[in-house]
Amino acid sequence: MGDRLPHGRARSGGSARTMRTGAERIAFIRANTRVHPVPHAPEIRLHLADEAMELWQKTEAELEEMNLPPPFWAFAWAGGQALARYLLDHRETVAGRHVLDFATGSGLAAIAAAIAGAARVTACDIDAHAQSATELNAALNRTELEILHDDLLTQAPPPVDVIMCGDVFYEEPMAARVLPWLEQACSSGTRVLVGDPGRTYLPRERLRLLATYDVEVNRSLEDLSVKRTSVFDLLAPDAT
Repeated sequence: MGDRLPHGRARSGGSARTMRTGAERIAFIRANTRVHPVPHAPEIRLHLADEAMELWQKTEAELEEMNLPPPFWAFAWAGGQALARYLLDHRETVAGRHVLDFATGSGLAAIAAAIAGAARVTACDIDAHAQSATELNAALNRTELEILHDDLLTQAPPPVDVIMCGDVFYEEPMAARVLPWLEQACSSGTRVLVGDPGRTYLPRERLRLLATYDVEVNRSLEDLSVKRTSVFDLLAPDAT
């Protein structure tokens, strides 16, 4: 199970700042990644890091000068891969709908939703580098996404048909912020899909299992090279 992250760093639910311009971020991403097919959704290609620790250390070394957040956008995390596979195999889930990919990272699940026929896909992340990576990856896969650089947890959930969130229950503070927001979305009629390999703060009692996959992941980021990962429906508070 485990939530091992390089150097013990964890993603923050607060706003991330950066001193880089959009062009500098694009150049940084191109210089530190290569285009790879996603292991569990090879229909999709992403700009991904070859060696997790090398890129993470590079980012760590620049943190004080450039104020860079950890490069979560550079890896195909297990929950995002599972969501992508599920959408590609069950296109009716999002076809013709407005879909939000919360904490999109590389844009993987958002791209899968667009390929699956969603009428509109919004990808959101607080990290400006994730925004730039998603922009690059969307173009690479010839998909159109609306990309936001906002902390949506500071406002009411938007009126969309489906919210997707992969790998968001990795630490207690983040889970404590995300779950009430997602429950509010459910209560408003939005379907919430969760992709997760069983991380520590996953609210299992609030989920309905849809599918399970064995997903290949970066061994230097996770405790196993293949993670048993599931896709769930989040149940509305009055449904449990």
